[in-house]
Amino acid sequence: MKIAEIQSRQGKIDIEAEVVEKGEVREFQKFGRAGKVCNAKIKDDSGEIDLTLWNEDVDKVEVGDKVKLTNGYCNEFQGNKQVTAGKFGKLEIAGKEETVETESAEEGEEKE
Repeated sequence: MKIAEIQSRQGKIDIEAEVVEKGEVREFQKFGRAGKVCNAKIKDDSGEIDLTLWNEDVDKVEVGDKVKLTNGYCNEFQGNKQVTAGKFGKLEIAGKEETVETESAEEGEEKE
């Protein structure tokens, strides 16, 4: 799926896109538990859309990362479409796991 094809209130969104902007992190309290939220902007070759990051996703996403959203959801806030992983979706950083494993292996080899 491409960003340009996403409609408001659409679910089951699977996209890969690059993070081009990351806003200020805000902390909140809900049902007595602390959380954090941050808005980012992602783009692919068809356009840009806002991405809402929640809790642990806030820290794992940086500008320049390629993210993969699986089973995401699109809502609209003040006339702007926003996608989020929400309760049932998953947000991953594409290609980051391989990098981490490679670095770990190199460190292990140096110790021997």
